[in-house]
Amino acid sequence: MSFKKPTLDQIRAVADDLGIDPSDDELPGYLERMEGFSRAYALVDETPDPTPQVRQRTWRRPEPDLNRYNAWFVKTSIREEYRGRLAGKTLAVKDSISVAGLPTMNGASFLEGYVPDVDATVVTRTLHAGAEIVGKTNCEYLSLSGGSHTGANGPVINPHKAGYSAGGSSSGSAVAVATGDADMALGCDQAGSIRVPAAWCGIVGLKPSHGLVPYTGILGVDPAVDHCGPMTRDVHNNALLLEVLAGRDGMDPRQPSSWQPVKYTVARRGGAKGLRVAVVTEGFGQRNSEAEVDERVRAAAGVLATAGLGVEEVSVPIHEQAWLLAQPIYVESLAHSMGYCGIMNDAEGLGSSSPAEPFAAWRQRWRELPDNLMTLLLFGGFVRRRHPGRYYVKAQHLRRTVRRAYDQVLSEYDLLLMPTTPMAATPLPSLDAGANERSRRASEMLANTGPFDVSGHPAISLPCGATADGRPVGMMLVGRLSDEITLYRAAYAFERACKL
Repeated sequence: MSFKKPTLDQIRAVADDLGIDPSDDELPGYLERMEGFSRAYALVDETPDPTPQVRQRTWRRPEPDLNRYNAWFVKTSIREEYRGRLAGKTLAVKDSISVAGLPTMNGASFLEGYVPDVDATVVTRTLHAGAEIVGKTNCEYLSLSGGSHTGANGPVINPHKAGYSAGGSSSGSAVAVATGDADMALGCDQAGSIRVPAAWCGIVGLKPSHGLVPYTGILGVDPAVDHCGPMTRDVHNNALLLEVLAGRDGMDPRQPSSWQPVKYTVARRGGAKGLRVAVVTEGFGQRNSEAEVDERVRAAAGVLATAGLGVEEVSVPIHEQAWLLAQPIYVESLAHSMGYCGIMNDAEGLGSSSPAEPFAAWRQRWRELPDNLMTLLLFGGFVRRRHPGRYYVKAQHLRRTVRRAYDQVLSEYDLLLMPTTPMAATPLPSLDAGANERSRRASEMLANTGPFDVSGHPAISLPCGATADGRPVGMMLVGRLSDEITLYRAAYAFERACKL
């Protein structure tokens, strides 16, 4: 389809949408001055797209009896190299991450049919390292839930306890790894979406430092909080996958030029004795905390102390407010992206097929949106109309306040420690559950994870036991910016101590 320059009627319609009222005498002048823009767009339209070509790929919907927990969106087999650091490893990819030739819904019904024609950077890197991509995994609706019940393809079920949530939004990725259907998985994390399902499914999940892993080619929420990272059954494979994912790609401007990836797997030889760990008081005993979860995590802190780490309890008062202070970033980013028919992703861009056009279909299908998403959208629209930009900008400024508060503690301690989530996996809402319950189940678990998406610090969830009824519990360690190696040193030490 070639670019067609606008007509007077079309420009009048745009003016009406913007709430402005140029006169009929003024409009022809605007149209005349747009000629240069029209020529530029026509040239862009005619010029061949320089995006890389990929081979034809096939995929299939999984058979229900082979998709017991509803972890998989589509199955495939993509392998480009047979040697490399990930040779012999099978990889699951969250369905917000572009894999050329495979459908991408990001959990949203109105995106059904969208098929990107290029790979996200993280997909290219894993394929070049020898991994075999075996499928894309179900996630929450637009990745905007910490539960596993809002996705358009149905709820993802916890493999450890039937009828319970697998956590979100990278729910399918966590289940695929926990059940052994994949050796490792790619997840994305804006408020806890790697760490929550890792904790509830009993696996290892790392949210890297902000910008360490390129987000190019991934559908996001806001560039300030978008993270992509590894999900695995053990610490070593987690570190190995991060080695492949990390580093600048030249297309994502959120990646600081001063940050360089390191060989994270060497952390297992470094030892962790002498590291100082701050057990954050405010991470425990929250309004919705489960006593069993707090007990298991405090016991895990004791294991680290026995392994030779210095463990002390420390109060970090801002932690109680950090997640609330970040809310305008999420609310107003969503209102902006949906209101203007675009979705904030791709940095400088990767892909000749944009999700913006299919994304616009939500207006005709808005009744399909989950209750928590509709609430965010309506409140975000209200704030944007009444206070355009005011609270969003202030929340972005407060990110630095939050970061400095954690940095101050991390100047005296090497790591922070707390439960990944205040509670273990919760029951999936029943079919007749009310809107309030469905919405609560989407966000009640984020108080400990969300603050570190805002601050950008790396954080890892490690399995540290289970409740009496078998629900896994996760311990979260948080490190200094760009210091994943120290996180892995402590994680290796904890894992070894648990096996003794």
